Amino acid sequence: MRSLTINTVCLAGLLTTASVAGVQAAESADRVQVIRAGRLVDVAAGRVLENQVVVIRGERIESVGPAASASIPAGAEVIDLSSSTVLPGIIDTHTHLMGDPTLPPYYGYGLSVPRMALKGAANAKVTLLAGVTTVRDVGSDGYSDVALRDAINDGDVPGPRVLASGPALGITGGHCDSNMLAPEFKYEAEGVANGADAVRTAVRRNVKYGSDVIKYCGTGGVFSKGTKVGQQQYTAEEVAALIDEAHMHGRKVAVHAHGADGIKVAIRAGVDTVEHASLIDDEGIALAKKNGTFLSMDIYNTEYTQAEGPKRGELEEFLRKDREVAQIQRDNFQKAVKAGVKMTFGTDSGVYTHGDNAKQFAVMVKYGMTSMQALQAATVVGADAVGLKGQIGAIAAGHYADIIAVSGNPLTDIHAMETMQFVMKGGQVYLGP
Repeated sequence: MRSLTINTVCLAGLLTTASVAGVQAAESADRVQVIRAGRLVDVAAGRVLENQVVVIRGERIESVGPAASASIPAGAEVIDLSSSTVLPGIIDTHTHLMGDPTLPPYYGYGLSVPRMALKGAANAKVTLLAGVTTVRDVGSDGYSDVALRDAINDGDVPGPRVLASGPALGITGGHCDSNMLAPEFKYEAEGVANGADAVRTAVRRNVKYGSDVIKYCGTGGVFSKGTKVGQQQYTAEEVAALIDEAHMHGRKVAVHAHGADGIKVAIRAGVDTVEHASLIDDEGIALAKKNGTFLSMDIYNTEYTQAEGPKRGELEEFLRKDREVAQIQRDNFQKAVKAGVKMTFGTDSGVYTHGDNAKQFAVMVKYGMTSMQALQAATVVGADAVGLKGQIGAIAAGHYADIIAVSGNPLTDIHAMETMQFVMKGGQVYLGP
C-alpha cells in the first residue's frame, strides 16, 4: 500500500510538472514581441532598410515592415533597437564546439566524452552570446555534438542551433584518425573506415546515432601528425560511395579538403561543401562554380595559431603546415570570391578561442568581399548551404526569429560585428534588453 501511495504521489507530481511545462510552452508559442529596428540589413536583397518593425509570434517572425505603416499588436512586448543595426543571426558552417585551443597538446587524451560534452555546453553559450545562432559542428568524438544539440533543443543549456556530424570519417592514418599514440596502443579514431563498403557502413552508423550532416577527410591536414596537407585521402570510388550513401539518407556532406586533387574528386562526386579549400586550383574553382558547391574557408585563425600555439607547446609540424598554407588559402579565397563561387562563413572555432567567430568578417572583407557579401555568407548563403533556406538566415516572415543587433553600422565598419548588443534565437532573448 505504501509503495502504491508513493507511486501515486510521484505520478501526480509528474502530471503536474507536465501540465506546467505544457502551459509554459503554450505561453511561449503565443508570446508576441516587436522589435523597432533603426537599420535592418535585408541580406536577401542586399540592402539596408531604415526604421523597420519586426513582429515575432512565438519562435517565428510574423511580419517585417516600415514603422510608419506598422500595426503593433495589443499587449506586445516592444524591444527598442532604434539606434542599432539589426541583422539575422550568424551562421557558422564549420565549428568544433567540444574543442579547447587553450589546452596543452596531449591534455585531450585525458578527457572523457562526457567531459568534452560539458566543455561543449560552455562553449555553446559563449558562441551564442557572440551572435552565432546556428552552427554546423563538423567532427566530435562519441556523438558529443549530437548530445549537445539535443540538450540545447530541450532547453537544458543555452546555445546556438546545432547541426551535428558526429565522428568525422577518414582513412587509417589520415587527418580524421588519431596518429599520436605508439603502435602498441592499437588505437584508431572511431570514424576510421576503409573501402567503399566500409564507408557506407560508417555513414549508416552516423545516421543511426543522430548525425545531421556527414563529414569526411578527403586530404591531409594541419593538425594531424604525419599527414601532408595537400595529399588526397580516400579514392574516387570510396568518395563516390560515401557521398551517394549520405545523400540517399538525406544528409549533406562536408569534406575536409586542403589539396586540389581531393577537392576535385569530392566536387565531381557531388559533395555539398568543401571545408578549408586552401590549395584549390583554378580547375577546382571552376568546378565549384559550375556545380554550385559551397566553399567554407577558415581564413581568420592562423594568427591565433601562430601566436598561441608555441605558448602551449604545439608541435612544430603543425605550426609549420599552418604557415605554409595560410597565405595561399587567403589568396585562393580572393580568387573564389572574384569567380562568383558560393562562399559560406566557416571559421573552424575550437582551433581559436570560442566567441571570436565574428573576427573573421574583417579578414573576408580584406580578401575580396564587400561587407554585404561577408554578411550574406554568414546568413542567407549559410542557410542554403546547411539545408535550412527559408527557415534561418534572413529577417523575413516565416523564418525563425534568430535576430542580432550591433551598435555600429557593419556596412561601413565590419568590425562592428565583433561586439554584440542584442541576441535572440527562436524568439528568446539571450543578450540585451
